Amino acid sequence: MRMLNRQNHNNKKGKKSQLLLFGSFLIFIGIIVLSYNHLLALRNQIFSDMLIQMYNDSTNNINSSNNEEKGNNISNQKNTNDKTVYEEKNIDYGRYLGVLSIPKIGLKRGFYNLDSKYNSIEYNVTLVKGSMMPDVDHGNLILMAHSGDAYISYFAYLYRLDIGDVATVTYNGHDYRYSLVNKYNVEKKGKVRINRNHDKTTLTLITCTKDDDYHQTVYIFELNS
Repeated sequence: MRMLNRQNHNNKKGKKSQLLLFGSFLIFIGIIVLSYNHLLALRNQIFSDMLIQMYNDSTNNINSSNNEEKGNNISNQKNTNDKTVYEEKNIDYGRYLGVLSIPKIGLKRGFYNLDSKYNSIEYNVTLVKGSMMPDVDHGNLILMAHSGDAYISYFAYLYRLDIGDVATVTYNGHDYRYSLVNKYNVEKKGKVRINRNHDKTTLTLITCTKDDDYHQTVYIFELNS
């Protein structure tokens, strides 16, 4: 009888040890996953900061060249129907087209030209086809990115934004400041309805709704006058 009780005690003890071992293993795996994700995010941020610096340096050089050309009465612009059309030559798609910055949530991330292989939601903040740059009156610049816990979830904290919060887009050496005027959810159906004032120059950001697998959230910003 004593031997049977001892065996039962040893069995219970063995099961507890197995559970502790399994629990420790899960914790270990979790730490590895979180650390790996953090390291990827850190590497990604360093790489992005480098590209932003390259973008700023390139923009400054272009502006300096343009100022020199203006002083020599040289222009690379063509005027058609009172609209200025810029000829883009030698575009380096390895560099950012522009930079999105939202100080409230610590976001500062560049985005690429539509033709760039890096203009993908799996890599970066993504420029949506049909977007117009901030220098187009009444245009709409549309950007989207993942939310969540992954290292590519650049729009993870958009949900913290309130009406009136500011986002800045740097493009062609100019800073365009926008204010948030509306945010709303839409069902995930492959298409997103954008409700905006077409008499305003706008910025639209799109991402998955926090803690909701069936909706996306649309953030509408208007350019400050």
